[in-house]
Amino acid sequence: MKQRIQTILEQLNTGLIEREEPIRLALLSALSGEHLLLIGQPCTAKSVLARKLHLAFKEGEYFERLLTKFSVPEELFGPLSIKALENDSYLRLTDRYLPAASIAFIDEIFKANSAILNALLTILNEREFDNGDARVKVPLVSVIAASNELPDDEGLAALYDRFLCRYHVEPVSAQHFSRLLQLQDEPVTLNDHLLFTEQELEHIQTQADKIKLPDEVLAFLADLRDFMQQQKIYVSDRRWRKVIKLLKVAAFTNAQSAVSIWDCYLLQHCLWQTPEQRQLIINWYHTQVGMSGAINLKTLDKLALTWEHVLQQDQDSKIQQVDSNNQLLFVNRQGEVSADKVTQVMRTREGSSLYLAPPDQEDRSNNSLGYKQDELKQLFFDDRYQQTHINGR
Repeated sequence: MKQRIQTILEQLNTGLIEREEPIRLALLSALSGEHLLLIGQPCTAKSVLARKLHLAFKEGEYFERLLTKFSVPEELFGPLSIKALENDSYLRLTDRYLPAASIAFIDEIFKANSAILNALLTILNEREFDNGDARVKVPLVSVIAASNELPDDEGLAALYDRFLCRYHVEPVSAQHFSRLLQLQDEPVTLNDHLLFTEQELEHIQTQADKIKLPDEVLAFLADLRDFMQQQKIYVSDRRWRKVIKLLKVAAFTNAQSAVSIWDCYLLQHCLWQTPEQRQLIINWYHTQVGMSGAINLKTLDKLALTWEHVLQQDQDSKIQQVDSNNQLLFVNRQGEVSADKVTQVMRTREGSSLYLAPPDQEDRSNNSLGYKQDELKQLFFDDRYQQTHINGR
């Protein structure tokens, strides 16, 4: 299971930059039967994450919709059946709409109005939909929702609370901006044996229920709850119970028999009300791990050694990519894949390229500062001299 999930994540990350964490969170949410909310500016690959997540599941349809303040129930739940109306029945044709989907992406989720809200809440939480005079089960696995901003209407608080996992999506950093500009769209196709079936999802959640919750983890969570109350960050009782389910699924899919303190690192994505509060939770976590009197330090030492061993094994098992001629491939300074092991870059000062002095000089590098071309002309020779570049390391 662990290796299978790792392979899936590697495939889903194809064509994405700096989106490893939300992809992992999306898959964990789906395996736990929970939903993920992405907060961030437009055009930061939020919808792409949902489409890629759907690729990991064998059965079920994908549904996607952008909400506005003028959206009507038909856009999410399907149009009314004219034939049913003729028979005095109020039924919706739900095929290819949210009630028939397994994975869904709803953009601008907090634009949902009162006409949509109640039915949406029931689908998200109970996995049921009222169609006519009957309440029917829906095959929904997980919803990924997106918004440019947090809800400011108290009427949306229940909808906001339905998303156990929350992630603030940032634009690609300056470090990988050049990779973004050269990014090519690559289709992702997962092998059929990797895909999760409905039966496997039930198996994962059933087996996760059997995962142990050690006393040190319970004490850790109790301390965290006290901290959240001190910071006046409200976390509902229902959310705490769902957090336990998420931690158990994370432990089970990582081949563990019990939830560990390290799994609790996930809580930074479950407990905040505003993105700024996430850093408070991370800081508290870092200061508490290994320092709480209720935590068994010997157990932590064993966990740390085991984790280091697992990480070393994972690192040793990695195979470097090769080209069609079986040559090793590397990533150069421009973020391009190349067979060249070494990339040389011209060293510069104040925007000008640097050179070595003539061979007859004792210090050709000018105390490692090098010489600009006009400095060489003034100090040593004329334009006919053949220059030698100083290469950066």
